Amino acid sequence: MSYYSVKQMLADCNEQHTPLWETIMMDDAMEQHSTREVSLQKMHHLWKVMQTTSQSYSPSDRSHSGLVGGESARVQQAFQHGNLIGDAFLNEVIAEALKIGECNACMKRIVASPTAGSCGVLPAVLIPLSQKEKLSDDKVVEALFVAAGFGEVIAERASIAGASGGCQAEIGTASAMSAAALVALMDKSENYEACADACAIALSNLLGLVCDPVAGLVEVPCVQRNVAGALNAIGAANMALAGIKSQIPADEVIDAMGEIGDQMSTDLKETSRGGLAATPTGKKIAQKLSGTKSQESL
Repeated sequence: MSYYSVKQMLADCNEQHTPLWETIMMDDAMEQHSTREVSLQKMHHLWKVMQTTSQSYSPSDRSHSGLVGGESARVQQAFQHGNLIGDAFLNEVIAEALKIGECNACMKRIVASPTAGSCGVLPAVLIPLSQKEKLSDDKVVEALFVAAGFGEVIAERASIAGASGGCQAEIGTASAMSAAALVALMDKSENYEACADACAIALSNLLGLVCDPVAGLVEVPCVQRNVAGALNAIGAANMALAGIKSQIPADEVIDAMGEIGDQMSTDLKETSRGGLAATPTGKKIAQKLSGTKSQESL
């Protein structure tokens, strides 16, 4: 895709009198020297992979480190026993975010959306919603194109990598993409400015989020942060659907995220030298796992 600004993306949509998802899809097809059919087929494939990953989840699976595994099943069981706050949809979103994050930690196939570390956010909102609202695959794929369009702008204007922008660039971007996709799915008036507001609100809420993986693994706190990203996306989407505007335009919020990433200490950008990774317990975990690796190599 070639978009560098949300403003231009929405302007093209209005000028072409096409739905936002189709504007983004056709731009992608043109950029890839491909066709509408091929672009649609690829996005359908990605949606299928997300669903297959969710279906492949096993509560007994554990990551190699032993830090991750079984969390999604615990949420589902606790909800069934009436021990959790919120309705079935809310808790299914939580469980789904954990499920996909766990699958990534257990080396299963995932869709980086936009990264492996944030792979649970988008499916966490789309899979439960598609089931609840009985949405067709075609409708979900349209929402995925909207998510991709906003993600592309963020990647171009700022960053989607924890190593350069902190976790705000990963979970933050995934949350912003998801919020825009949710509005595109649920707003029958096709008010695409609301998609931009949802993106801006979601990203604003996570500005400054650091990337501090314990022991250098995409497990702690990464998997649980997918839950935060998913729930933040729903909150931002609901605000935008209610007509609440972001006082700062989406492009400016994205630029601010990029600037914050540039100012952030390298200790807080995937190096595991700061944040949770540098706590006494974080260091103990890293030392323990390092010792285990040393023994395995003998």
